[in-house]
Amino acid sequence: MQIRDLAIASGATAQTIRFYERRGLLDPAERAGNGYRRYNDAALSRLQFIRSAKTAGLTLSEIGSIITVREAGEVPCGHVLDLLSAKLTDVHRRQQELALLESELHHLIEASQPLDPGDCEAGSVCHLFTQAHH
Repeated sequence: MQIRDLAIASGATAQTIRFYERRGLLDPAERAGNGYRRYNDAALSRLQFIRSAKTAGLTLSEIGSIITVREAGEVPCGHVLDLLSAKLTDVHRRQQELALLESELHHLIEASQPLDPGDCEAGSVCHLFTQAHH
């Protein structure tokens, strides 16, 4: 199939497909006599894998490491589970950071209620940030 057919079947753009080829995530396409790229079903399967892995939060570098393990003839499931576990730990850390940020925002909004904008000193950008923590 040509690149436009692969793009339609996979949901990726032709530009993305070429980018994945350059990054080594997708095997280089064979060239037809007219110079057009020709892709096989393995390319579609690989693009579907990449999309699923990205949906799970994996980076292209991490996806590349999984592909490298597979191309070395090994089953990458253990490696994938390690990556997913690390990703989940990162999600939990970010959730905690967001909870702290939410608390800080609530505090700033509540503290801003009694403040008078007229009390903001000329040398201060916004007294909300200095007054809210007193």
